[in-house]
Amino acid sequence: MSAGTVTERLDALYEFDREPVREDRLQHFSNFAGLYAGEHVAGTEFIIGPLFVSHGVTAPDFFLGLIAGNILAVLCWALCCAPVAVRTRLTFYWQLRRVCGPALNFVYCIVNALMWCILAGAMIGVSATAVGLPFGMPMPQLTDFYPTSASWVAVVFGVGAVVVVLAILGFERIAWFGKVCSPWMCLVFIGAAIAVLPKLGCASPGDFWRVANEKIWTGVPFGGQSKFTFWHVMFFAWFCNIAWHIGMGDMSVLRYARKWWYGFASAFGMFFGHFIAWTCSGVLCAAAQGGIAPGPIAYGGAGIAGAVCVVIAGWTTANPTLYRAGLAFQVVTPNWARWKVTLAAGVVTTIAACFPALVMKLLDFVAVYGLILMPMGVVILADYWILPRLGLRSEVAARDGLTVNWAAAIAWLATVGICVAMGIEIFFKSFPGILIALVLYVGISALFQRRAVARAGGAP
Repeated sequence: MSAGTVTERLDALYEFDREPVREDRLQHFSNFAGLYAGEHVAGTEFIIGPLFVSHGVTAPDFFLGLIAGNILAVLCWALCCAPVAVRTRLTFYWQLRRVCGPALNFVYCIVNALMWCILAGAMIGVSATAVGLPFGMPMPQLTDFYPTSASWVAVVFGVGAVVVVLAILGFERIAWFGKVCSPWMCLVFIGAAIAVLPKLGCASPGDFWRVANEKIWTGVPFGGQSKFTFWHVMFFAWFCNIAWHIGMGDMSVLRYARKWWYGFASAFGMFFGHFIAWTCSGVLCAAAQGGIAPGPIAYGGAGIAGAVCVVIAGWTTANPTLYRAGLAFQVVTPNWARWKVTLAAGVVTTIAACFPALVMKLLDFVAVYGLILMPMGVVILADYWILPRLGLRSEVAARDGLTVNWAAAIAWLATVGICVAMGIEIFFKSFPGILIALVLYVGISALFQRRAVARAGGAP
């Protein structure tokens, strides 16, 4: 096959980057259930579960926090993100352009895409910890920041190449991959945890709660780690994907949904993924006597199947994340085909994956990137739902030909600045940030539009 033929086929993988999705390309509920399950029964879970153990969460705080936080996250997907997505049928990035203007959208999309690339890079790093097992590769530790060996870099680049190819193939291939892999991955998580429970002294189901309190979620942090409570677990479970739901990033995938209630498909990710997988990986961490690297702890619980699960789990998170990054870069590189943009994003992602700190400090990074990206999602929500009900115009940048909607710019930058300055832990800052962004955008929009009306001497 000639290079020209390959390029032509790749160019044909059109994903409605700058226009609404056609009716004949809408997807069934099962595709979204598979996508969310595959994305959230995934590489992050092998890291996040053990990190909760290392931060000394108690068993009651862990389970109650997960239930509350995951329910809130599902409601945000279904009631905030999905309704706007199915009404506009646009990617998040193109809708943002209509609201904020091309110049502000350009800046935001670069920041957004880099954040997605870093997260996808963390997932490539997760897979690399399993791929490197047969080669005796030194595993990164909690305190590692820079690449630990040449073999680590080589394995990361190999895994990254596979992830980039899958992301280039587009939404339908990603959804199919997640739908096929997620049931098996969930069973491996559960099977591995059950297999190691006897090592912790759990001889029967009746022993589990005692072992959970005494050996797993003991309430005692590892050396040098801060103490987590119910509130840490609840807010993290709720906001670890805030860039996807309240931040509206999943408009890019939910625009393919036939109905708004397909947003409830996120429950397959939150409960099969976050609830079950964080629980199981926490058990594996305790059985590994505090080991954190995903590959070794999964191998210790389920052997080769566990190691393979880590590899695929990293892919099923990195694939849709890199797909989103490609869509974000597409906005700032309008003359490039999506596959070329995704390939460029994949190079950035793979280089980022070489730094193990992305994996070992994942809780902090997830909280930071969610805080940075969230305000613009609130802007879209307010612009779509609230401004028209207050007699104000929405999508003013598209209507008036503005390069920058200053109400959106001020709301974004001021919200992040105010939240960073708050003297509370990073895990809690997004909650007041939502309210701050909402008030700022609606208030400044009202001020600007009423001044414009007064200058024009009439109605908008």
